[in-house]
Amino acid sequence: MGDLSHRAQGTGPGSRDASWPGWRGRAGEWKLVDDLLRAAGAGRGAVLLIEGRPGVGKSRMLDVAAAAAARAGIEVARGVADELTELIPLAPLTSALGEHCRTFRTGDPLGAFPVDQRMLMLERLEEPLEQRVAKAPVLLTLDDLHWADPMTLMALRSMTRDLASYPLIWMLTRTTDHGDASRLDRLFDGLERAGAARIRLERLDERAVAHVVADVLGAVPEPDVLDLAELADGNPFLLVDLLERLRGEGVLEVAGGHARTVPARLPQAYAVTWERLERLSAPAQHMLRAAGVLGRSFSVRDLAELLGESTGGLLPLLEEAMTAGVIRSAGHELTFRHDLLWQAVVGALPAAVLRALHQEAGEMLLRRGGSAVAAATHLLHSAGRGETSALRGLDQAAREVLRFSPQTAADLARRALELSDTADADWPGRAATAVDALTAIGRLSEAAALARAALGRASPAQESRLRCALAYILLLSGRPADAVSEAEGLVARRDVSEALRGVAEWTVFWGLIVLNRLDEGRRRAEAVLADRERHTDTAAVGALLLLARQAMVDGRTTDSFDHLHEALRIANTGTAEAVQGPYVRLMISLNCRAMRQFEAADVAVRTAEEEIEALGLTVLAPQPALFRSCLRLATGRLDDALAEAQAGMTIAEELGTPGFVRAGWSMLALIAVRRGDIDAAARHLEKYLSQRDAPAMLFGSVWERWVEAVVAQARGDLGRAVEVLTPTYLDAENLHWALITGPFTAACLTRLALATAHRPYARAVAGMAERLAGDNPDFPDFAAAAAHARGILDKDTAALARAAEGHPQPWERASAAEDLGALLSAAPATRDQAVESLDRALDGYRGVGALRDAARVRARLRVLGVRRRHWAQPHRPPYGWDSLTDTERAVAGLIARGMTNRQAAARMFLSPHTVSTHLRRMFAKLGIASRVELARVVTEHCPSLLQDP
Repeated sequence: MGDLSHRAQGTGPGSRDASWPGWRGRAGEWKLVDDLLRAAGAGRGAVLLIEGRPGVGKSRMLDVAAAAAARAGIEVARGVADELTELIPLAPLTSALGEHCRTFRTGDPLGAFPVDQRMLMLERLEEPLEQRVAKAPVLLTLDDLHWADPMTLMALRSMTRDLASYPLIWMLTRTTDHGDASRLDRLFDGLERAGAARIRLERLDERAVAHVVADVLGAVPEPDVLDLAELADGNPFLLVDLLERLRGEGVLEVAGGHARTVPARLPQAYAVTWERLERLSAPAQHMLRAAGVLGRSFSVRDLAELLGESTGGLLPLLEEAMTAGVIRSAGHELTFRHDLLWQAVVGALPAAVLRALHQEAGEMLLRRGGSAVAAATHLLHSAGRGETSALRGLDQAAREVLRFSPQTAADLARRALELSDTADADWPGRAATAVDALTAIGRLSEAAALARAALGRASPAQESRLRCALAYILLLSGRPADAVSEAEGLVARRDVSEALRGVAEWTVFWGLIVLNRLDEGRRRAEAVLADRERHTDTAAVGALLLLARQAMVDGRTTDSFDHLHEALRIANTGTAEAVQGPYVRLMISLNCRAMRQFEAADVAVRTAEEEIEALGLTVLAPQPALFRSCLRLATGRLDDALAEAQAGMTIAEELGTPGFVRAGWSMLALIAVRRGDIDAAARHLEKYLSQRDAPAMLFGSVWERWVEAVVAQARGDLGRAVEVLTPTYLDAENLHWALITGPFTAACLTRLALATAHRPYARAVAGMAERLAGDNPDFPDFAAAAAHARGILDKDTAALARAAEGHPQPWERASAAEDLGALLSAAPATRDQAVESLDRALDGYRGVGALRDAARVRARLRVLGVRRRHWAQPHRPPYGWDSLTDTERAVAGLIARGMTNRQAAARMFLSPHTVSTHLRRMFAKLGIASRVELARVVTEHCPSLLQDP
């Protein structure tokens, strides 16, 4: 590393051993690379983004960095993307890391729902990398990402974030001005916003050219030499090649430490070309053109088979090309030494010949069997309209990558549709694959339009499959009424398979749940369960979920849990769709949360998360973190609630599932209100409401009204708050559901109604809360909530005192104590009791970080002549060890003991994404950037965390 540092600063010996001879033209960039490698040696990670037009030395920069890293004892992993591998999911990363994910299985063993296993694939790639960087620093370089597949870009967004605490240096390069770069732009821009260093390599300026010439020739160039160097147009690769050719031709001479031209040879200089291909024999040139069709990197076996030649027969030609510096060895393959050489080789082929060679290469790879993905790029370059064998190869490739890279599957299937004849019998099946892929990546309107277009051309079996897919798309699109209608039409048909009928029935039940049409659903559900032999397990699980929701709304909590446990038994032992198990567990978590059984709710979420990860159910991946965010908010752990919401939103944004992003904004709004940051709450609510096309999550419309009303009330707009909640006040079923899902809402609704002169609303709330308490004597939360609402309505100090003692959660206890203190303060005789009650409220709010509520209580105390200062508040400072939450300290202790993110997540019943979120927050609070530094901080401030409990 010191060698690199000397050269970067221009102080070391001129050397052209294994490095790029133009190093002195990039001194500033080399200094940055050297700093990053030093940081890796100290345990820190970083991301460096390198971009520029072709020929500006990006690949050479990676070569020198890799050599320097190896000399410094840093492990190096290198990958490259190219045109011929851009359809293979994660190809650059798998080649760099030595993982082999290039063989994909067809079929759909998880059932009728579109299968999306992107997260599972990322987990299998990221976990071994995490284990490697936990042991030693790693430099990971990925070249030419303008050719990268969508899964690689998604993986880079995720892995750079999740592994940011490790000594892992990413060097990522791209060529600018390369086709549609929008997705790559979003990646690079996002990484830069997250702290990545970004450099743009321009063509060498005059000063840099002079440095390169001096470096290559070992002498100071005279002006006439620099004039000749202008032939390379600032391209470092061509400049070095030109100088070496000119010196070899005798055009340049070095004497007395200066380089100058030889006048007698000068006329020949302008005829000198740097095209290395001219040195090769005609057979070698022909061989290279065939190799170029296989990609910048290519297999010798593929080349031999394409040319109908043995490897031994090619050996002399390969040696000739390597000696001339056109190709070189790259692991198990050969590669062109530079993009310009590859492009020159391929560009020399007439279009018709190039197309024919691509066709032969594609057919060759298909004949071998196995994966069709490697052949797909060749087929796309060569397939004409209606060419059956090529189209079927594209169909096979699309089906293979559907689970692992639905974006690629969608692109393949859509292209195959464009190349299909109108009468092609395979068109509907092709369309069905595209529909599933588009659904998986969240392009729901396109998926629905294509499904409808395919219905008129499909066979009866294909039509049923498409209608089932359409119903599911409508459900995901936030159109449950249309989904129910479509699914009901499918259920009514006699020619539908048993499996699809079961999925359609499940879709009907879930749509009715979202629509809150529970009475209608109950009759249908009871009919399904009464005639189990005629209905699938999938349908039975859907029926039980609806009955569980109905029982909960009715206040029959025991019945609701019974239905859910029976649904879980069927999902675990029967033939239900795999996706249903996590759905059931998440509903169990909702019930437990409503009943304030927080530990049981946590266990249900964790179990659901394990199933989602094991099955690769990407569509559900953000939900566990969002559910945990609700739980942490309910228990007053605001920092943890924020971390979980941010983790869930990050996953949802990466996967393109807007409904879960929307749910995250609602959580951020509620957390901000609780903390007293009303401006932030308003911003989050605006984001939440701006995505109304996204399907509602969590508790549906009741939840949405509640979030909007809470923010309006916090902003002082009580009229708007009560207006938003009027449907909840007036509809007994909605009110019942609102009080079940959040018992503490009874007090808030009562207080708001009275403040806006809607006393009948307040009476309805108190009455409903008391009925719930009477129906659920085993759940004391309901009794405390009812006492709280009645105490506010009737100004009953005894009822408020019971609520202040009976609420099991600190925020609710503080709220009841505040209401009691406010009521007592109205009479001089009870002033001291009022102060005591308000002090209890203040302590409770402070304990959970409810700053706005605490400020309101301080104001009440000041009216009574009592001042409680801000500085006396035992809240955490913004920075330093004392700023860490209990959860963050626990994470810090596990990381300091050498655990990986995944090991710490398993120990704490969190997701690795949440642990990563906690680490980023801790690093910012502590002013550090590595796990090594974190271990030092833990050792200094709390060494007990390093001991096993």
